[in-house]
Amino acid sequence: MNTDLIIIGAGPGGYKAAEHAAKHGLSVTIFEEGNVGGTCLNVGCIPTKTYVHSTTFAEATERQEQVVEALRSGVETLLSHKGITLVRQRATFVDTHTVATPDGQQYTAPNIIVATGSSAKLLPIPGADSKQVVTSTKLLALRQQPKRLCIVGAGVIGMEFASVFHRFGTEVTVVEYLKECLPMLDSDIAKRLRKTLEKQGVTFYMCAGVKSVENGKVIFEQKGKEVQVEADIILMATGRKPNVSADFAAAGFEFDERRGIAVDAQFQTTVPGIYAIGDVNGRQMLAHAAEMQGIHVVNHILGQEDGIRFDVMPSAIFTTPEAACVGPSEDQLKADGQAFECHKAFYRANGKALTMNATEGMVKLCCEPNGGRLLSAHVFGAHAADLVQEATAYITLGATLHQLRDTVHIHPTLSEVLKSAAEA
Repeated sequence: MNTDLIIIGAGPGGYKAAEHAAKHGLSVTIFEEGNVGGTCLNVGCIPTKTYVHSTTFAEATERQEQVVEALRSGVETLLSHKGITLVRQRATFVDTHTVATPDGQQYTAPNIIVATGSSAKLLPIPGADSKQVVTSTKLLALRQQPKRLCIVGAGVIGMEFASVFHRFGTEVTVVEYLKECLPMLDSDIAKRLRKTLEKQGVTFYMCAGVKSVENGKVIFEQKGKEVQVEADIILMATGRKPNVSADFAAAGFEFDERRGIAVDAQFQTTVPGIYAIGDVNGRQMLAHAAEMQGIHVVNHILGQEDGIRFDVMPSAIFTTPEAACVGPSEDQLKADGQAFECHKAFYRANGKALTMNATEGMVKLCCEPNGGRLLSAHVFGAHAADLVQEATAYITLGATLHQLRDTVHIHPTLSEVLKSAAEA
């Protein structure tokens, strides 16, 4: 069977690329052996945020299924549109332009997008296969709330679940190898977030190297001493690995089990006409990054220019309060030797924050000297993701700190904290 475009994987990158291609007249065949929507919709971003916005564990588990099913139905409808054929089977490469399904059907296209996503990565330690050890997927599938939860890893997944399960009433301990959580965040912001969770009752062990899991105990070394933490459930939140497959070799492009598929600036692999988007290329493991990469690839196939800036990629951590960032941290700018200035403002001086009883938070803006071009925004506090999204627009368009300062902001809103930082 011939088609204009083959897409392997119907996660955010795959289904958005399919929709964009079909709108521009391409015939698309998209393959998905699991549920459409990928990790994000089914066992990642969406169910996790359902937990964030639920008051009890019982409510979260019930609402999770309802929300996921509603959104999955929407993706199913999108993929039923004219020009898109959804094949609910695994696709494997036969050669550079051909894939096959287990039932023997072969499909050929001049362009192929690989969007197979990623999966949870476990530490290679004794006991990692214990029954108490779970990935984020298995944690979301629990139907009985654990009394004690130990989280290995203080990245985005670990911090979000620490915040959520503590709020549900679970005793939460976080064990992290690095000296601070969330290394992509500005260190001031990351420390404030960790300290806030500590005040709420979450226990942190930083600079701790996990050695093994034995009989429901996480055994780790901290400052030369062995420490043990008992838990009913142990969440391994130690990152994700690209979903690569041995059959990729038949297509001839370069890939690596740890780093994923090698791609260029257009997300094209080392074989012309084959592209890799989203987590499988290992560049930016974010659902919205996958979406925009998919759109960019289709534009490239169509010969159309776009203004998508992949160097300006916002991200958020949906703890309580939230944290979010776009652009390099102050630490990174110093390490790079770049000239910059830093401006801060605090939620406690904001009228809307006071009315919300959400005065814990701060904004840090970095820009070129003398109020020049905005370089980054790192935020901790209520609706941090929304504030960073506004800053992302300024940075994408090359706006200056002065232009942010001169932009009228609605009063009273939390976004006025951005303006306050620009005026500081």
